[in-house]
Amino acid sequence: MKIKSLLFPALLLLFATSVRAQQDTAALIGRWDMTINMDGRTAPSWFEVYRSGYRTLVGEFVGTGGSARPVSLYHFSNGKLNFSLPPQWEGGSGEVSVEGAFAGDSLTGTITYPDGKQFNWTAVHAPELKRTGEPSWGKSQQLFNGKDLTGWHAMGNTNQWIVKDGVLQSPHSGANLVTDETFNDFKLHIEFRYPPHSNSGVYLRGRYELQIDNSGDEPYKDVISSIYGFIPPSEVADKGPNEWQSYDVTLVGRLVTVVFNGKTVICNREIRGITGGAINSREGEPGPILIQGDHGPIEYRNITITKAK
Repeated sequence: MKIKSLLFPALLLLFATSVRAQQDTAALIGRWDMTINMDGRTAPSWFEVYRSGYRTLVGEFVGTGGSARPVSLYHFSNGKLNFSLPPQWEGGSGEVSVEGAFAGDSLTGTITYPDGKQFNWTAVHAPELKRTGEPSWGKSQQLFNGKDLTGWHAMGNTNQWIVKDGVLQSPHSGANLVTDETFNDFKLHIEFRYPPHSNSGVYLRGRYELQIDNSGDEPYKDVISSIYGFIPPSEVADKGPNEWQSYDVTLVGRLVTVVFNGKTVICNREIRGITGGAINSREGEPGPILIQGDHGPIEYRNITITKAK
């Protein structure tokens, strides 16, 4: 009886501690759209926080480049957050270290990179982007006229993109290319051809990269037809280098379907956050179609879009 009388208060204390820990962290749970101020230039980033058990906070982080990577532990106490993770594509010998605190409903803090450089950041809760009902579709429109870059502009000081024989070409690494128009929900058809060992991608709303490369033949989260770092294809339907191939993409809110060379490889899956290299982290806003030109030669043609009404 004495053991039971001691055990019961201990269990009550453990339960109360767990409840209190969940209450304290409730505001932190979820997805965060992060903006880093890098010497006057804003760079998008993203992270997600969720519970493992009652008290441990884990999740994922996307830096200004690269893919989503796991966060093994978020430390959070008295409204203050910190976590660290090993480098991915960042230079330097240290870790990526993040510190922050609540400022109303937002978070603000600093991020320190493996090379020791430190920058300020802010973050807001990412929107859910849930839609009600089925979308109504308008008429298909050309995004590329096959003659020139009308409706597009290069990001950067130089433009290597040219149009030849009805094909949009990036003959070497250079600037990314984006549409002048921005979009919410849409259906996109786009055809592409890549040479051996090259790499490109189509950024949906300028934030979610649909990968193009020939780096592997397994359906991992970074191979061709994946939503880079987040959603692997169900199979790799790649024809290989120097062959014309096609994507047919439907994006409604966060839900994406990808048909690759006539095969549905992603079916109505949720995109949880932005890809490294996104134009910004403002997920609630319309965004352009961005095609990547900074990772090697690439060709595109027959680009059309159908917008939801």
